Amino acid sequence: MRQILHVDMDAFFLSVELLERPDLTGRSCLVAFDGGRSVVLSASYEARAKGIRSAMPLARARALDPGVVVVEPRHELYREYSARVMEVFSSYTPLVEPISVDEAFLDVTGSVRIFGSPLAIARDIRRRIREEMGLTASVGVASSKFVAKVASTQSKPDGLFFVPEDRADEFLRPLPVSALWGVGEKTRSRLVGHGMETIGDVADAPPALLRRLLGENGAKLGELARGHDPRPVEPRRQEKSVSADRTFAEDLTTVEEVRAELLDIAHRLGARLRRQGISGQGVSVKIRWADFTDVQRSRQLEHPTDASSALFEAAFRLAEPVAAEQLPAKSGIRLLSIRVDRLARADAGQQFDVFDVEEQARSAEGAMDAVRDRFGESSIRVAGVMRAGDDERSSGSRDGRGRAETGAGRAGYPGQTRPDRP
Repeated sequence: MRQILHVDMDAFFLSVELLERPDLTGRSCLVAFDGGRSVVLSASYEARAKGIRSAMPLARARALDPGVVVVEPRHELYREYSARVMEVFSSYTPLVEPISVDEAFLDVTGSVRIFGSPLAIARDIRRRIREEMGLTASVGVASSKFVAKVASTQSKPDGLFFVPEDRADEFLRPLPVSALWGVGEKTRSRLVGHGMETIGDVADAPPALLRRLLGENGAKLGELARGHDPRPVEPRRQEKSVSADRTFAEDLTTVEEVRAELLDIAHRLGARLRRQGISGQGVSVKIRWADFTDVQRSRQLEHPTDASSALFEAAFRLAEPVAAEQLPAKSGIRLLSIRVDRLARADAGQQFDVFDVEEQARSAEGAMDAVRDRFGESSIRVAGVMRAGDDERSSGSRDGRGRAETGAGRAGYPGQTRPDRP
């Protein structure tokens, strides 16, 4: 019998911030960039008691609680703590499937002879995360990924929930249909409209009815409702690309603004590549206009690079003619993104001469990385990026500062849209 753990950090972003801001403990607070389009990335349980939730517009959160404390996000710090958490997981089993920075499945079937029962492993993981990092985690233990995931949700916050295989049906049946993977509001309404309000109702429904209502997804939901989930825990696949983007509180209207923003994005993306020890040879740029239509352009570099200056030069060459041609007809640019693919280990790339311009730029950028790592992301910036009103210009997209760094090829699950789970 498989033994699966689902470990989910509690209000991860905010919990990390509270390590340095203990004065906020017990108060209504949230993590978000303070901008017009910002969304809540993480909220304290005191804030949640007032109706504030992750992915909620910051303006709505403030309307619910005018006194809520807003903490600016620091994603490099969250990634650092995430790496430490994942190291704890990997010390028990090589079968770790990260779902996000704060959530993972672990298959500990082969670990019980060394570390004890699944419950003992779950308790030890929670203890180590608390003692080594000062954070809390909720853990679900079951014989399938789906049941373990639901169990961890039921254990929040800071809890442990074990569902024996022969009790899975009893555990699932009374839960609302929204607890099923892939059931958003539209699907929930359709199921409830046909008398299926609980997981048990879906489990008892004729497969033909579920297919008629939801197609093949209906059949899959029926299997999940009966606790059938044979999917294995799959360790993280190697990233196929790395990207960074930025959404703007005010749409860009000039080529010079595009240049400044791409310079900022390229330096953040380059810093991430250098920290991961990888470089890339393919560069792509995405422009999202104010009407939400997108334009994408790509090119291949002569050699792989992690130099921010080289990424910026390639990105601006792609974006400049598009912006110059279409900005007069378009109302503005809402989002810019740079993506790097054809990844390789940085030490496997081209060897630079010490007098090479790109190598000199990398050296300077490495020094900037060290300053940011020590004093924070906003401690040093490229001169070409700084301009009047800069701090007010950008607002939250996926990372709360209007900047998001993502990697393709990561596993995900239906309905997983929140930046930070409860």
